[in-house]
Amino acid sequence: MRGRYRWRQLHSIKELRTNPNSYPSKKTLTQRRHNDKPRPVGDSDIKQWNMAISYYMRNSQLDSALHFFNLMPRRSSVSYNAMISGYLMNGRFDLARNLFDEMPERDLVSWNVMISGCVRNNNLAAARELFEEMPERDVVSWNAMLSGYAQNGCIDEARKIFDRMPCKNSISWNALLATYVQNGRMEEACRLFESKLDWDLVSWNCLMGGFVKKKMLVDARRVFDRIPFRDKISWNTIITAYAQNGEIEEARRLFNESPVRDVFTWTAMVSGFVQNGLVDEARETFEQMPQKNAVSWNAMIAGYVQCKRMDMARNLFDKMPFRDVTTWNTMITGYAQSGEIAHARDFFDRMPRRDPVSWAAMIAGYAQSGYSEEALRLFVDMKRDGERLNRSSFASALSTCAHIAALELGMQLHGQLVKAGYESGSFVGNALLLMYCKCGGIEEACSAFEEIMEKDIFSWNTMISGYAIHGFGKEALKILESMKAAGFKPDDTTMFFTRVVYCFRSEYCQLVVMEYFYSMNQDYGITANLQHYNCMVDLLGRAGRLDETQKLIRNMPFEPDAATWGALLGASRIHGNTKLAEMAAKLIFEMEPENAGMYVLLSNLYAASGRWADVSKMRLKMRDTGVKKVPGCSWLEVQNKIHTFSVGDSCHPDRDKIYAYLEELDLKMKREGYVSSIKLILHDVDEEEKEHMLKYHSEKLAVAYGILSIPAGRPIRVMKNLRVCEDCHNAIKYISKIVGRLIILRDSNRFHHFREGSCSCGDYW
Repeated sequence: MRGRYRWRQLHSIKELRTNPNSYPSKKTLTQRRHNDKPRPVGDSDIKQWNMAISYYMRNSQLDSALHFFNLMPRRSSVSYNAMISGYLMNGRFDLARNLFDEMPERDLVSWNVMISGCVRNNNLAAARELFEEMPERDVVSWNAMLSGYAQNGCIDEARKIFDRMPCKNSISWNALLATYVQNGRMEEACRLFESKLDWDLVSWNCLMGGFVKKKMLVDARRVFDRIPFRDKISWNTIITAYAQNGEIEEARRLFNESPVRDVFTWTAMVSGFVQNGLVDEARETFEQMPQKNAVSWNAMIAGYVQCKRMDMARNLFDKMPFRDVTTWNTMITGYAQSGEIAHARDFFDRMPRRDPVSWAAMIAGYAQSGYSEEALRLFVDMKRDGERLNRSSFASALSTCAHIAALELGMQLHGQLVKAGYESGSFVGNALLLMYCKCGGIEEACSAFEEIMEKDIFSWNTMISGYAIHGFGKEALKILESMKAAGFKPDDTTMFFTRVVYCFRSEYCQLVVMEYFYSMNQDYGITANLQHYNCMVDLLGRAGRLDETQKLIRNMPFEPDAATWGALLGASRIHGNTKLAEMAAKLIFEMEPENAGMYVLLSNLYAASGRWADVSKMRLKMRDTGVKKVPGCSWLEVQNKIHTFSVGDSCHPDRDKIYAYLEELDLKMKREGYVSSIKLILHDVDEEEKEHMLKYHSEKLAVAYGILSIPAGRPIRVMKNLRVCEDCHNAIKYISKIVGRLIILRDSNRFHHFREGSCSCGDYW
């Protein structure tokens, strides 16, 4: 052996590449280094060392590579570059930078490798600093910086680098073109494209794809027609564009014209038919495919799922020769959306492998089917299993918290999603906003709203409705004005929520809502629908303008429905107009003979007028038609546990303490001037019995338990499944003043914020 470390004679290049064990071990090399006599080291020896370093780096054996590097008797810049590249390849930017700084002499490759590493590590500032320090630059250096600015969204800076480049190659031009396209700046992309003639096919496809992404089909087609030579990607892109944008016939024509078809071309047509609701055509195309991949099968199964044809979806699933996680997720979603939650769970349990989408689909299925506890339990299981919590799983869990008004758990989820970095996105941000609005945390909702970086129309509508149903009408109208100032045009949902502002008993708010109603067609192009008219019936009726309300009903361009007459019945009860109430009730019973709420409203009106015979008739009519009143219940969350109460509840473990405290509160309230609303009792009994029956309503029990269990200074949040009765509403106002606590009650209609003896609704609910 001629050289001290020349082992090429013992291990040929071919053997080294095919048998990694042929490389001398660290021990062998160390022994050779100490035992052999010093001999000159040539370039071929260094090359073998560098090859060994590169091999170990490619296989993530960083320690072995470093050991070889340290044993080298002489190192070249290539040796350093191999180590730096290897560190960067394995995500060790810190080690790469340290070694770069220690290099005795750097060549152009060293600088370019390190700049590219800074870019990949999202350290644009360091890349810029190194770039400016370079003694000389080549096109690779400039392209690395151009790529860095592009990846970080600094489009204008990327253009400045491009303009400064002394020499550009196709990579430079394509990088800037792709930057414009990926950021939706198609006008600048077109100007750049027209400034050069010899674009390659990748560039043409890139520009066309940008127009497709922006749904600019005319421009995409213009580019397609100009392409000098089209490949499969060109045809697939334009076919997919037409198919996904509702122009399925043009997509079909291009598909038939296409000289080259692969599995992606066929799949594009299958997906296009599915997205346009043409499932039978999709199946026909699917059956004609010469070969199918997982995407094709999944597209066809998804088509049946969208049409709720789960039997056909299951049939395809069973025939599918290879299933991936998307296949299983599609079936789970389909069964969940069809209300077959047991089948969805069966598929979930049988999955060979789950991803975050699987968990999110199952959690959403439980939440949408009303299985709130199961949804939250599965969310906890997902976290316990170490699965990455994604936006969909957070949104589903937050939606469940909103449904059952579990604010404390929702706040814990808020903390987790902040750690995950999801709170500023509109998808999860909107779910968080809705959760706070529905759980009574309007201040927290306002903060969540401000934290959403890119608000969409749903964000604005949710905040408007949140303020409105909490009784803060003026704040709701301010948000509406801010929404318009931000460039968002109110839609029919906005106008629907705006009507809720009537909950704030203010003549100003009522006038503004009426103004929006009568001008929304002219100002926003929104045609009033039946919902909007029903809102106005409710608004005018509650304001006591019953004649105007009836005129509006007679003149509206729709046939009144049960909700229309229900709003009139409710207004008649408030203002004691029995005759009008009876007329509205008669029409409601014809449309919805099983509407228990309307029977109760009319019975309340009869009871308040002392017409006990009519109350009895209502009760008999309900019995004869099989109508049952929904039992009222109230609940609140204490230390992550939901406590539920019904009227006269005797099942709660702290019932004795609760009842004793209510008796104490009753005495204090009467001293303050409280008088029971015994007219609400639908039984012809003496006043003392009526008063006793009112005392233990579910919302009073829940409020009493909240005062006893929730520390002072924190709001008491109670939920009720029905509209809060007049007596409880009055009593809780007195209680809030006596105990000095904020009590937030959500009933079936709205939120009530009780503070210092008054309610945010202004007694207008």
